Amino acid sequence: MDETRELLDLLRHNARESTADLARQLGTDEAQVEALIAELEEEGAIRGYQAIVDWDAVDDGHVTAMVELNVELDRETKYTDISARIAKFSEVSDLKLVSGDYDFAVEVYGDSMHDVSMFVSERIATIPEVTQTVTHFVMDTYKERGIEFGDHADDDRLTFSP
Repeated sequence: MDETRELLDLLRHNARESTADLARQLGTDEAQVEALIAELEEEGAIRGYQAIVDWDAVDDGHVTAMVELNVELDRETKYTDISARIAKFSEVSDLKLVSGDYDFAVEVYGDSMHDVSMFVSERIATIPEVTQTVTHFVMDTYKERGIEFGDHADDDRLTFSP
């Protein structure tokens, strides 16, 4: 694996690591790591750094939904045209063109199930090319972007009695 890919993997795992720690793990010097990060940011390969939040640990006023979208394209409209409109909504956190039974996978955040439902029905479903939406509300999160959630204090070992 080349150094750039290794650095990106390390940053995806923990973007708060110091450049000194990253350099040590890559077997290179800190100045080279700083230069590579700056280059990757300049090229747009690194788009940002974000915290992974366990909303259940913070408050109850946060709802996530996964929305499947089907669209119908015409000669003038492309997937990128539709995605540009949807991506502008602040409620949309993730938007991906996917293969399979639907066209777009959209992750939506809101303060309540009602807020998310109204957003999908009034803002997404009204886009002329959108032919169908299916909303799946997230009931619990166990792992997000490689980080496990939940209480790890539980002892999951099986009991043993002679």
